[in-house]
Amino acid sequence: MSPSCSSVSINPSLYPPYLCSNSIPSSSNSSFSFQVSSFTSSRTKPISLTCRSFDFLSASSPRIGRRKQLVLVKADNNSNNNDNMTITEVREEEEENPPLIDSENNARPRRIALFVEPSPFAYVSGYKNRFQNFIRYLREMGDEVMVVTTHEGVPQEFYGAKLIGSRSFPCPWYQKVPLSLALSPRIISEVARFKPDIIHASSPGIMVFGALIIAKLLCVPIVMSYHTHVPVYIPRYTFSWLVTPMWLVIKFLHRAADLTLVPSAAIAKDLEAARVTAANKIRLWNKGVDSESFNPRYRSHEMRLRLSNGEPEKPLIIHVGRLGVEKSLDFLKR
Repeated sequence: MSPSCSSVSINPSLYPPYLCSNSIPSSSNSSFSFQVSSFTSSRTKPISLTCRSFDFLSASSPRIGRRKQLVLVKADNNSNNNDNMTITEVREEEEENPPLIDSENNARPRRIALFVEPSPFAYVSGYKNRFQNFIRYLREMGDEVMVVTTHEGVPQEFYGAKLIGSRSFPCPWYQKVPLSLALSPRIISEVARFKPDIIHASSPGIMVFGALIIAKLLCVPIVMSYHTHVPVYIPRYTFSWLVTPMWLVIKFLHRAADLTLVPSAAIAKDLEAARVTAANKIRLWNKGVDSESFNPRYRSHEMRLRLSNGEPEKPLIIHVGRLGVEKSLDFLKR
């Protein structure tokens, strides 16, 4: 029996699906590979082989999506003559999703305008670290980045990205959340002079409306990343009858976007069920863990003793975050 092998190498990335490019280092610690082996045999008995292969797009491809290929190979030897064998091959393919955002040269440095609300530099939230690391990685890849955000706490410089603060006002139902339309002549002029290749806006919110208008004025593709599941939060903070109008607002925004990124598969299913936008325009933007900050080398037995009240062998549950109603922390009491 002689084997023949083929290997596939995959380099997953924490970058959004529309930003995969050749510039991602091939030595990434997150890369992995697998092998698929096939064998030929000299047996005279009938054999049946089934091979399922998945072709994943390389990081250098500008297309978004994947192709799934099913190959069925059936070898029959039903005659008395052992030398006769019939081999049948059946192929079924699912076509790749069409590219949602065209790129003449996906490997070249890009000019990306980020509209983030509230500020990832001042407001403590779930996506603060995500956007700060996102900006840092984009700059390390050589991309030019402009960040438009609420004005409070905006630093003078962040990894070489251009930062623009927009005057904000507090959210009526959540006073600690600053909001801003970011549609002043000053901001429009700044973004126009920057000449972005793409605009990325956090959603939902107020600033995403400004980002959408600017994208349409400049004829630039816009990506919206959906971070706050507002229809679920509304009944806990205000009137339940606002849920339906909120879904209408979300549909208006994301149907106008070229691509929608979501942080989890569960939220993706919710958006598809609500028909917020076409299913092929929703992509999962996986969350990552900073392995430098969260590393086993920081393990401390003394700290575990302290946190577990002297019982380190028992399970320990820790919540690090805001004590918001939407966090549903009361489940720990059950």
